Amino acid sequence: MKTNQQTNRRTAVVTGAATGIGAAITERLAGQGTHLVLVARDGARLEAEAERLRAEHGVQVSTLALDLSHRGAPSRLAEWLADAGIEADVLVNNAGVSLLGPVADTDAARVRGLVDLNAGAVAELTALLLPPMVARKTGAIVNIASTGAYAPAPYVAAYAASKAFVLSFTQAVWAETRATGVRVVAVSPGPTETAMNTRRMPGKRAPDAVADTVMSALRGRGPAIVDGRLNAFQTFVFGRLLPASAAARIAERSLRKAALRN
Repeated sequence: MKTNQQTNRRTAVVTGAATGIGAAITERLAGQGTHLVLVARDGARLEAEAERLRAEHGVQVSTLALDLSHRGAPSRLAEWLADAGIEADVLVNNAGVSLLGPVADTDAARVRGLVDLNAGAVAELTALLLPPMVARKTGAIVNIASTGAYAPAPYVAAYAASKAFVLSFTQAVWAETRATGVRVVAVSPGPTETAMNTRRMPGKRAPDAVADTVMSALRGRGPAIVDGRLNAFQTFVFGRLLPASAAARIAERSLRKAALRN
């Protein structure tokens, strides 16, 4: 793959790019002529997606099969990019996982793995790829958070807490980089039709709709955006108007049945 300097086009690194929101984002970026580096665990599915994007959009697409929850994986990604001569103009931290059920009934190692992927990998990749962007005075980082970031969420406690980290971390980095020319923003989807979220829930959004919000966020200025008007209203109510104890009790009643069926 030629470097973005050689082609005079932007290159975007997208994690969790094989399916769902990640795949929808890569479609939007490729449609704008952006070269891509797709990262996910499923190498075969990644390469199939890469072949389609190359054929339909004429962009250069590289793939890296990598589980970012493993210790040292973000550093391996950064080293792989450096060895390939690729500078990331855009980073989309989308890879994530969820666990449904009471923490007391959940394997502790799976909880740790969730936090390592959803929060640790996001922070590490941001810290690894941000400095060159700041040095070039251009670039963008999009961290995919969740509406669950705005209030406690029983039965998805670790997931919501990890996304709260992503939201807070991104907002802080946004403030640090406001004068550097680098765009940093958190995008918070609500329930979305993805392989990770197979439960039947009212008001689920399509990945394409979330991808449209991501592209709009890249053009914006603020540190965070919630996908969808209803989701934005709900996060305002649960995150700002209600005490955390009340929000947690309401969420517990709402999620209890789904947790019991799991």
